[in-house]
Amino acid sequence: MTPDADAFTRPYWDAANQGRLLIRRCHAAGCGAAHHYPREFCPRCWSEDVHWERASGRASLYTWSVVHMNDLSPFSGRLPYTAAVVDLAEGPRMMTEVVGCPGSALRVGMDLYVHFRPGGADGPAVPVFRVFRPTV
Repeated sequence: MTPDADAFTRPYWDAANQGRLLIRRCHAAGCGAAHHYPREFCPRCWSEDVHWERASGRASLYTWSVVHMNDLSPFSGRLPYTAAVVDLAEGPRMMTEVVGCPGSALRVGMDLYVHFRPGGADGPAVPVFRVFRPTV
C-alpha cells in the first residue's frame, strides 16, 4: 500500500522524493492559513488562492500510539511502529510516523524533524519524523 499521486498531489510527492516537505498556504487577503493534507482550497476561508510552500521540516509531537498489530502490507513488516500526529512549525497538524525512538521515550511537545522513508520502485518517499537532537 503506497500513496497514489495524481495531477494535484504530484508536486507534493515529487518534493518528498527530493527530501522536501510541502504544505499549502492560502494567499487570500486576511487569511494566510497554512494547511496539510494538501487541498485545492483553504479549509479556513474556502479560497482557491492556495499555493505550495516548502515547510521547515520542524515539528512538535502532539500525540502518538505504538502499533503492535497490523496485518496490512507494508505495515506488518515494521511492527511495532509509532503512529503520530505532529504540529508542524508552520501551524498545521500532520498524521505521520515517528521513527528511530522507542515509544516509551516520547513526550508531548518534544521537538521533531522530518525525515523521508524511501519509497522504492513501488511508490514515492514518505515523510516521517525523528526526534530533534541539536548538534553542539
